Amino acid sequence: MSFAQEQQQVIHKNTSFLSDPLLQLPTKTTVNVVWFTEFQGDRHLVKYGSQLEQIAIATTTKLSRVREDRDSQISNPPAKSQRDIWRHEAVVTNLSPGARVPYQVVSNQEEQVYNSDVFTLAGMPAPQTPLKILLTSDHQVMPMVAANLEQVAKIGRMDAVFFAGDLVNIPDRASEWFDDRRGGAFFPSLQGKANYQLEHNGITTTYHGGEIIQHAPLFTAIGNHEVMGKVSANRSLKQEFAQPQPRQVAKAQLEGSNMKRSNSLTAAEWIKNNSFNTDTYEEIFTLPQSDSGGKKYYATTFGEIRLISLYVTNVWRSPSLEADAQGRYKESEDSLDRPQDWGYGQHIFEAIAKGSPQYEWLKQELSSQAYQQAKYKIVMFHHPPHTLGGNIVPPYSDPQPQESYSEDGKLTSRYYDYPLQDDYIIRDLIPLLESAGVGLVYYGHSHLWNRFQSASGMHFLESSNVGNSYGAHLGDNKREIPPYSPQNFAPIGNPNGLQPIVPSLAPLSDRLGQPLPYIASNEITVFSIFDTATGKVSSYRYDLRQSDTPAIMFDQFKLQSN
Repeated sequence: MSFAQEQQQVIHKNTSFLSDPLLQLPTKTTVNVVWFTEFQGDRHLVKYGSQLEQIAIATTTKLSRVREDRDSQISNPPAKSQRDIWRHEAVVTNLSPGARVPYQVVSNQEEQVYNSDVFTLAGMPAPQTPLKILLTSDHQVMPMVAANLEQVAKIGRMDAVFFAGDLVNIPDRASEWFDDRRGGAFFPSLQGKANYQLEHNGITTTYHGGEIIQHAPLFTAIGNHEVMGKVSANRSLKQEFAQPQPRQVAKAQLEGSNMKRSNSLTAAEWIKNNSFNTDTYEEIFTLPQSDSGGKKYYATTFGEIRLISLYVTNVWRSPSLEADAQGRYKESEDSLDRPQDWGYGQHIFEAIAKGSPQYEWLKQELSSQAYQQAKYKIVMFHHPPHTLGGNIVPPYSDPQPQESYSEDGKLTSRYYDYPLQDDYIIRDLIPLLESAGVGLVYYGHSHLWNRFQSASGMHFLESSNVGNSYGAHLGDNKREIPPYSPQNFAPIGNPNGLQPIVPSLAPLSDRLGQPLPYIASNEITVFSIFDTATGKVSSYRYDLRQSDTPAIMFDQFKLQSN
């Protein structure tokens, strides 16, 4: 069938796309366009140009691990089963530097043709182009995400999104990416197609998110919610997600000959299935790649920014010390005789310690010409180096097991210590970034807003308050910490020395009228925008209790430039 014949058919608009298009991997003359459907289709393409006269044919792949289960927020959720979703990607070529071009995606299924709306795209911005970059993280289908992004869109068009991890809650649950019935799935929220309702004082407001990533490329970092745990036919998706094990544990299990693997699996595949994986995250996104880390950690130039995205995260486990808790500090008492069910504490997914492949790659990147010549140098990862939030405890080190046995040799307890002196972020990573003149370290994970600055002038920003905040740990709001090794676990404050900075423009105040150095709220949402024209990072807060009042800029600071 010719393209002209296709255009003569009845057009079905926006009825069978699982997502609007998103932009990925811009270069000087190209950009990748990605979208998703629940049908494989016959032909998928991008039309672009001033009259949509040019065509780029898409390549189609099927997501291999996305599923739904009884806990999925969809109509008639099934028992745990595969969900068929196809990903389409076309490379738009021959772009002129700085030129923004209309485009539209088209999917064909037998006699049906589906067209998206018309959006705009551009390749890599030229140096000195003024850019606005959205800094966001920890969406996780949280209540305030759609409201947050709707306010972002009101500020103006973003030129890129830097996302510091935790995109969804359970990464293999397809509906959290596309069509969660609560109305705030990942792609709809970032594409202005959300439908999330929030009520306050009897007034219900519906938020639609913002039309952002149809026009602006998305750059992400891996958080703990991009990582699935051990594959299991019997456990729910939430249980799979919550049960990762260290690679070396799975490897030891396989080598112990008590475990059998299917002949269809290589040893590496078996180990991955019995430890953890980021397959769905890597299948969904086309990102810059590094030789040693692939999509997991990378560096790229965007305009005058050199962005380095690192894989710095560990599994989240409960701080509870109750007997039945499998947590960051201990194994549950009822699993002590079943090592295959242990959680192994808050183990780290990818090493960042000095000498690790990621650390050595980073050293090379920081000495590269692309990094040295960049005006602005930003490093993004998920786990906080400085925060008032709860997730900075314990230290970012490998769990050290402490076991006790009864006289007959039975294991009676297994606790984990985390030596403060071995915090790899503070001991190894931050000094390397300081010595290289990084201007901003951006991260998330604790679901609040706070910022810090080191003596060298390097800025630290956490801007992850989108609807599930556990507060800031100051005063009486103490972190739950174990009684052993108290020197390793800080109940309040930032354990790593820097003091939080009070917002420079319009801080919130406590009951005594004292300005607060943070925002940690389930009624006020926060986002931050970096403007390369001024070098300033501006943070905004939006109070959902006053839905007719626009977002307020409450903090601003300026980055060092080269």
